[in-house]
Amino acid sequence: MKKYLIITISLIILLQSSIAQNIDLSGYVRNYSGMLVGNGSNDFVILQNTFNLNFEKNSSSNAFKVNPMIYTEYGDSLVFRLREAYIDFFFDNFDLRVGKQQIVWGKADGVFITDIVSPKNLFQFLLPDFDEIRQGVYGAKFDYYINDNTFEIVWLPVFSPTIYANPNSIWAVKPNFPMPPIYDYSNTDVNPSLENSEIFVKYSALTTFIDFEIMGGYMWDDDPTMFTSFVPDGSGGMNLLLSPEHKRITLGGGSFSTTLGPFVMRGEAAYYSGKYFNTTTPQFDNGVIQKDYIHYMLGTDFALWDVNISTQFIQKAVMDYDEIIKPTPLFKGEYNNMMTFLARYSMLNETLDLELFSYYDFEYDDALIRPRILYDYSDAVNLQFGANIFTGTEGLFGQYNKNDMIYFKIKYSF
Repeated sequence: MKKYLIITISLIILLQSSIAQNIDLSGYVRNYSGMLVGNGSNDFVILQNTFNLNFEKNSSSNAFKVNPMIYTEYGDSLVFRLREAYIDFFFDNFDLRVGKQQIVWGKADGVFITDIVSPKNLFQFLLPDFDEIRQGVYGAKFDYYINDNTFEIVWLPVFSPTIYANPNSIWAVKPNFPMPPIYDYSNTDVNPSLENSEIFVKYSALTTFIDFEIMGGYMWDDDPTMFTSFVPDGSGGMNLLLSPEHKRITLGGGSFSTTLGPFVMRGEAAYYSGKYFNTTTPQFDNGVIQKDYIHYMLGTDFALWDVNISTQFIQKAVMDYDEIIKPTPLFKGEYNNMMTFLARYSMLNETLDLELFSYYDFEYDDALIRPRILYDYSDAVNLQFGANIFTGTEGLFGQYNKNDMIYFKIKYSF
């Protein structure tokens, strides 16, 4: 109750301040309900109400944005997220942004390759909109402009890891180890300090023929490495001990997009150096091995009979692959191949959209299929009805094969 009162008072102060200082105010209110179907279950697993606010003010020399977001689940639990809160400074040839911010890089849709500055919030797997999956990060972003070229530097003094679903959630990731493990979380945290900072750089250019980006980063792996060991269980046996720890990785890559006749061609790639993989031998070398890997995408967008179509081929390839690497939903073997497909058709003066988006993983033969209908009831009200269908029995999507669901969203924007 005290937390709710503090949040309510804070929002009232922000609203009053925005009115008094002519601050631009926008946002939305959304109701989102999702029900499981099949497997003999019709449980409502999503009963969510969302209140999103944007406070913004711009001038020729500076600007700011504050974006608080409140979720209520099942009517009683409340989650408050400050997605962004930053100040911009504008100069003749460069800009500086300081504070909590979302940073979006790359050209891929639905996958993260070079789009790794803002970590992911997987509280509902990959089902929310991507601006909700991306977390805001604390730091500074410097952009320097030379004609149609931009040099960007991002410095993050505070590390933010991937947020996973609650262990009791239907989206929880269960560890795949030969025996039930116990956990030691003593090395999980990365303390904010200068030496623990992350830094990313990017050069982007906009030309008449091609748009491209070149980037690099020295960062912490957002997903912790599970180091393994064995400890006595007190009865003469041994327990498997997992010690999650975030390790440094470096990466370099880039992306491009260009138009060839009726087709938009897109590509994106990153080389990750120093990634730790778990092995099938947890009793040796803390159960890990270090390898580099490449993650890339090639895609195209085009229109066919007034239907907008987009398709992508995505591959991860582990360098100097070793057979002792433990298969996971993200890495089954040396090569991991996936495709995405998107088709969208608009009608009724673009107030009604029919959409189908899907992921398909070749290695696990699993998929996530997401049909939906979107209807603009008015300028302010949008209705959405859709389904999330999981196929397969293992892999990134197959692990959730009992989570097929239909959902309905109603959103009022202001």
